[in-house]
Amino acid sequence: MANPRLRALTRWGKWAKKDWAIAAVGFTIILFALTLLFDSRNPATPDLLSAQDLVPLTLLHRAKATGAFCLDGSLPGYHFQKGFGSGSNNWLLHIEGGGWCNSIETCNIRKRTALGSSNYMDRLVSFAGILSRQPSQNPDFYNWNIVKIRYCDGASLAGHPESEFKNGTKLFFRGQLIWEAIMSELLSLGLSKAKQALLSGCSAGGLATLIHCDDFRDHLPKDATVKCLADAGFFLDEPDVLGNRTMSAFYHDVVQLQGVAKSLHKKCVGRMEPSECIFPQKIIENIRTPLFIVNPAYDFWQIQHILVPTKSDPRGYWKRCRLTIQGCDSTQIETLQGFRSSLLMALSKLEKDKEGGMFINSCFVHCQTWMAETWHSPNSPRINNKTIAESVGDWYFGRKSSKEIDCPYPCNPTCYNMDFTQRV
Repeated sequence: MANPRLRALTRWGKWAKKDWAIAAVGFTIILFALTLLFDSRNPATPDLLSAQDLVPLTLLHRAKATGAFCLDGSLPGYHFQKGFGSGSNNWLLHIEGGGWCNSIETCNIRKRTALGSSNYMDRLVSFAGILSRQPSQNPDFYNWNIVKIRYCDGASLAGHPESEFKNGTKLFFRGQLIWEAIMSELLSLGLSKAKQALLSGCSAGGLATLIHCDDFRDHLPKDATVKCLADAGFFLDEPDVLGNRTMSAFYHDVVQLQGVAKSLHKKCVGRMEPSECIFPQKIIENIRTPLFIVNPAYDFWQIQHILVPTKSDPRGYWKRCRLTIQGCDSTQIETLQGFRSSLLMALSKLEKDKEGGMFINSCFVHCQTWMAETWHSPNSPRINNKTIAESVGDWYFGRKSSKEIDCPYPCNPTCYNMDFTQRV
């Protein structure tokens, strides 16, 4: 069901020619537009967003000592809201998403945005969805210590300085150092004494969550309950509609450019091409920490950039289908169903894992945990009458098994389906 509340997101227009650079910047615009849209649609609903949900940016000044810098050399940052009551010793970390850069050119574009420099980051951001302080919006985690980690390295917090160019190019590949510096600071603020903790992230932040999940677990007390949640971060190593391995080639460039291999699992890197080891299907083979995957079966970002990138549709046959799933003909829907099947196959091992969980709905959307409307509200997407928040809570606290897999499109009327065809 196409939701009219999401149609206004297309005001920023079509993807530009430099798909991958603009994809990252476009992701920021999507987040901003979604925030504006839902705020404007709920002006009389203070429970969804109040002044207390605006959280200031904290720059990581201790990062200077270790050289943990954003792409442009500025300090990385995070937003922190202290827990209270029964949540005082519990921590939820959420890593921001926003694509990647795979070349000097795209990293130079990125460093002039909030995804590459703290100089462009908003000093106040709203905490909603899984970050919210409102019990009605975030019933299980509302009173925890909540941290939003800003994403400014372009390689899912996994770049290494050894790969930086020494020819005067002013780009800092310090994602791994940023992760370590932020962890060091948060541990000093009380994370080291956590009784319960959840590392989460959206999109490229979801991939970062998978990469750093076990490291997060290893920094916390052995008797603490520690788990990880990746939202829209399960990117598939699938060929596009012309048979080209577009995403594989792109990730190869990211890994080579920023030396990401050093942050990937040694066992995997030792037996195959390092860029193959950045795909979630390979990462989860080696993760020891309990893991939950939230992912739409028809992730619009993956459809637009992995399955049908612009260059693989020169005649525009997929033009409308890429922009709205309601614009797909029966043959295209069949292709999308094949993409869904590939996702479920990639998740088959996790589905059998007793400690794992998942929420795979049949929606044409991307990240779903950071907004009340898709995380937990009267109109949120549901599978078996459960919201994403309820499913995650059941899994985290062991209330019941939580492996929710939706029926194929178009069976779920509760979906928020993006529609990029509208011009408003």
